[in-house]
Amino acid sequence: MPELDPVDVLIIGSGASGAAVAWSLADTKMRILCLEQGDWQNSANYPSTGRDWEARQFADMATSPNRRQLWSDYPVNDDNSPIKVLNFNAVGGSTILYAAHYPRLHPSDFKVKSLDGVADDWPVDYHQLEPFFAENDRMTGVSGMTGDPAYPPQKTPPMEPLPMGRSGRMLGEAMNRLGWHWWPSDCAVTTREYEGRAPCINLGHCIAGCAQGAKASTDITYWPAAIRAGVELRTRSRVREITVDPATGMANGVIYYDKDGIEQFQPAHVVVVAANGIGTARLLLNSKSERFPNGLANSSDQVGRNLMFHPYASIWGYFHEETDGNRGPPLSLWSHEFYETDKSRGFVRGYSWQFGRGVGVILEAQQSMALGRLPWGAEHHATYRKLHNHRMNIAAICEDLPEPHNRVTLDPVLKDAHGIPAPKIDYTLSENSNRMLDHAIARATEALREAGAWDIGVERPILNGGWHLLGTARMGDDPTRSVVNGWGRTHDVKNLFIVDGSIFTTSGGVNPTSTIQALALYIADQMKQRLATLFD
Repeated sequence: MPELDPVDVLIIGSGASGAAVAWSLADTKMRILCLEQGDWQNSANYPSTGRDWEARQFADMATSPNRRQLWSDYPVNDDNSPIKVLNFNAVGGSTILYAAHYPRLHPSDFKVKSLDGVADDWPVDYHQLEPFFAENDRMTGVSGMTGDPAYPPQKTPPMEPLPMGRSGRMLGEAMNRLGWHWWPSDCAVTTREYEGRAPCINLGHCIAGCAQGAKASTDITYWPAAIRAGVELRTRSRVREITVDPATGMANGVIYYDKDGIEQFQPAHVVVVAANGIGTARLLLNSKSERFPNGLANSSDQVGRNLMFHPYASIWGYFHEETDGNRGPPLSLWSHEFYETDKSRGFVRGYSWQFGRGVGVILEAQQSMALGRLPWGAEHHATYRKLHNHRMNIAAICEDLPEPHNRVTLDPVLKDAHGIPAPKIDYTLSENSNRMLDHAIARATEALREAGAWDIGVERPILNGGWHLLGTARMGDDPTRSVVNGWGRTHDVKNLFIVDGSIFTTSGGVNPTSTIQALALYIADQMKQRLATLFD
C-alpha cells in the first residue's frame, strides 16, 4: 500500500461540522486535509431547474441513501426502526438537501438533568457557545428577526426574515387568537445579496438543492473560504478505518479507498471525525485493533449507543382559502410554545413546531389518492382543485431522550461497494416520546382548526424523518459514560476528535444544524488554544 505524505490535521467528512472545523483551523497554517466520500455538486443540475423535480425526490435526489443508491452512498439496515435514516454524501453533506430551518438549542437543553432529572447535563452550555452561534450565523448567512422571547435577547440574525406569505399570515393570526408563541423562524436562506450569494427568489422546493445559491450549504459558504486559506479537500475518498500506533495508542492516520477504488493509507498527526451520528459510529466500530478490540475510542461501550432521531409528527390541514402551496421556502415560522417541561402534560421536556407550506402537484395527488381524499371519476378534478394549493402543515419536532438500547452497530451481512460493513439501526420510541407526540398532534390540530382547516391529516412518527442523527458518541466528563470530553477530544485517544451530531448529550426539540456547527467552531477554537499540546 503506498504511503502518502503526512498531514497535521485530517478531517473525515465535509458536511456541516467538517466544513466549519476546516475553515476555523485554517488560520493556524497547519497542513489540513479533508476526505469526502462524495463529490462536488453542480447546482445547474438540481431538481428545481427542471419539471421533473418531484420525480427526482424519489430517485437520484431522494433523502434516503437506500432509495438513491448512488456510488457515493452506503446502505443502512434500518429495518428495526420506525424512523428511517436520511443523509446525503457530497461536498456539503446533508446541507445540500436540508430544509435550512435553523434554530439553536435552548439554554435549558444543556441542563436537562439539573432542571428535569432526566438524561445528563452537557459539559458545555449555551453561554459558552453563544459567540460561536453568532460567528456561524455570519458565515452561513441566516435570516430571521431579533427579539424572539424563546431565546436570550442577544440573538440577532444578520438578515431580515423570510416573507410570511399567505400561509404564515393565516397560521400566525390563529396562534395569536390562541395566545401561543410564534415567531418568524431563523433560516439559512438569504433574503438579500449576501457575501456574493443571491437572495431567495421563491424557486420552490428547497429540499433537493438550491440552484439560486440562496440556501446555505457548506459547499458555498465555508468551503470556498477554507480552500482559499489552504485547506485541501479530496473527494471520492471513502474512509474504511482510523488506524492507531500499536505502541502509543494514538491515531496515526486512516485507510481509505480513492476515486479509482485503490486502497490508500493517509498518515496524520490529528484526526477529526465529522461523518454524522450514523457514519461516525460506523467508522469507530469498524476501526478495531488489538488495543481497541470493540472499536476505536469505545472503552466506555458508548460508541453507537444513545441514538436520538427527533420523532416527528406531521399534521396538515386543508383550507377553503388558497394558500402558498409549495411556492417559496418551505419553513418560515416556528413556535416554541410547548418546548419546556410542564409535568401536567404527562411527559418531560417538549417540542417545537415548524409551520410549513404545501406540497407539489404530483405529491398532493399521490398522497390524497392513497388516503382516500381524491376519488376517481366525475368528481376527481373538482376535488383536486379543493386540495392543491389549499394545504398547510405543522411539523412537531419532539425531543428524543438518550437510551442505550437505541443504537448503531455493524451489520454482519450488509456491506457497501468497498466491502465495509453497513450500519445497523435498532431504535424504538419511548413512552415519553409517544406521549409527547400525542400532545403535539392534539395541539397542532387545534391550531389548524383555529386557522380554518376543514380537514386534518396526521403521520406519526414520520417514517422518512431520520434527518437528525445524534448522540452516538456523546460528550461528557465521565470517561466511563461518554466518548468525548467537553471540547470534542475522545477520552481514549488524545489526538482523535469528533465534531458532528454524534457528540450531542441530549437532542433538544429543534433542528440541530446550527448547534452542530457552533459546537464544531467551539471545538476548533479549543484546539487552537491548545496547539502546544495538541500533538502529544
